[in-house]
Amino acid sequence: MLKKLGVIVTVLVLFASIVGAQSPFQGSPSETYYMITFLSGINFWKACFSGFEAAAELLGVRAVYTGHPTFDINGEVTVFNQVAAKKPAGIAVTAINPDAFVKPINEAIEKGIPVVTFDSDSPDSKRYSFIGVGNKNAGAAAAHFIAKLLGGKGEVALLYSVGQGNVEERVQGFLETVERHYPGLKVVAKVNDGGEQLTATRNMAAALQAHPEIDAIFCVDGVAGVGGAQAVKETGNVGKVKVLAFDVDPAVISYVKSGIIDGTVVQGMSAMGFWSMMALYLLQHNLVPEAYIPKFVDCGVIIATKDNIADVLDAQGLTPTGLPKK
Repeated sequence: MLKKLGVIVTVLVLFASIVGAQSPFQGSPSETYYMITFLSGINFWKACFSGFEAAAELLGVRAVYTGHPTFDINGEVTVFNQVAAKKPAGIAVTAINPDAFVKPINEAIEKGIPVVTFDSDSPDSKRYSFIGVGNKNAGAAAAHFIAKLLGGKGEVALLYSVGQGNVEERVQGFLETVERHYPGLKVVAKVNDGGEQLTATRNMAAALQAHPEIDAIFCVDGVAGVGGAQAVKETGNVGKVKVLAFDVDPAVISYVKSGIIDGTVVQGMSAMGFWSMMALYLLQHNLVPEAYIPKFVDCGVIIATKDNIADVLDAQGLTPTGLPKK
């Protein structure tokens, strides 16, 4: 997988040289493209925006990051509508809820604003493309990893933001893989983290007390990893309960290095941002037919452990603490 990431980096470098050499691909600093998120302060989005911004620099256009600071459906929709009212050159949005974004995305596109989704999709909207990961495949990879940790037999808890579209797909992929391949694994608890780390810790600690038989926790979204690890610490289960997180931030990385978290599923974050910008630019300038823009771009995942996390972070363009190198 790291070789694959290296190939992607090489392709991006070659593309950059082409963009820099051919004026038809040079945009204007007056062109503004927005990236919109929820929980806008988390490091995951910073990594995504680093790719978005890198593509903007290659193209000579302006990239702006904004979003809603909490896990609030109406809040993110409001931010999206405010941005769309400015009539930007394009919008990349991670849809906190797929249904809630159908109307806003469709209305923006009807106004002539190119819109793509990344990380979390709104598949029933008219968005031009979804740039993210195959979330069911990510869930399947998690199931295989936990099965290996437990020798194919044990009790598992899932900790996640109930109702968040991309996260629900990961859960589905996990459950389908367990059912198909691992009859010795049993999911005994599904715990809602509410999109907040403190809630994740509190609810997971309660679940561990209610289900002392739990052998492993799959933390299915970004805030769940630290919440799950802290719950394991608070209940005295370090070394007894295995933890698989999702995504990287300084706290998750620290827990992986200490062994409290056994692994974390790392997405192609910078690639999501980069190809989101490229799709928006191509659409805004009518450089290719719409049919040439793929409806889905899978940026892939890799599971980082104590043994390989330094190499994984470096391949993603991140520092050892999980922040963009730039």
